[in-house]
Amino acid sequence: MIDFIIGKIIELNPAFVIIENNSIGYHFYISLQSYKVFQSSSNIQVYTHSLYVRDDMPKHYGFSSKEEREIFRQLISVSGVGGSSAMLMLSSLTPTEIIGAINTANVALLKSIKGIGEKTAQRIVVDLKGKLGKHEGGIGQILHTADDKVKEETLMALIALGFNKNQAEKAIEKAVLHNKEAFFSVEMLLKIALKNLQ
Repeated sequence: MIDFIIGKIIELNPAFVIIENNSIGYHFYISLQSYKVFQSSSNIQVYTHSLYVRDDMPKHYGFSSKEEREIFRQLISVSGVGGSSAMLMLSSLTPTEIIGAINTANVALLKSIKGIGEKTAQRIVVDLKGKLGKHEGGIGQILHTADDKVKEETLMALIALGFNKNQAEKAIEKAVLHNKEAFFSVEMLLKIALKNLQ
């Protein structure tokens, strides 16, 4: 298997990249995360992985980092998660956020990704928890540690109290970020958020 290829970008869009190396064009499906990285240079290094849906139909995936490729490989090892689903996950969340969601059993965040149902999200957590490093996840993951419904109801309460939506959302995010070990009820989150608005 080819580990990586360095080449000149011939075509790049959010779904795939074509690079030229020694007069050969290589086509790789990529995530939005890799797309953003590849946009900054005309010559890139692509870490590769090939999947065979059938013996005569390989799909070649490309990644901007070894970390992203390793997460992809771990995800497709889970029953029910194919290459397309894994790539969609990597387009929706950063590698750090995925690791954080898995290691903290944040099923709600995983199933918020289009095409990932609750059973699949639970299976991903069960199969991969502790296997992807000890990252706790980035801010996007932290903001999901409070139940979405609790955050939504708290937001509505703050708006009803006269705060604008942008202020209220920032106050809630700050409350969750600085109290990420707490169990949140609407009352508790509202109380902390109000302090952030003072």
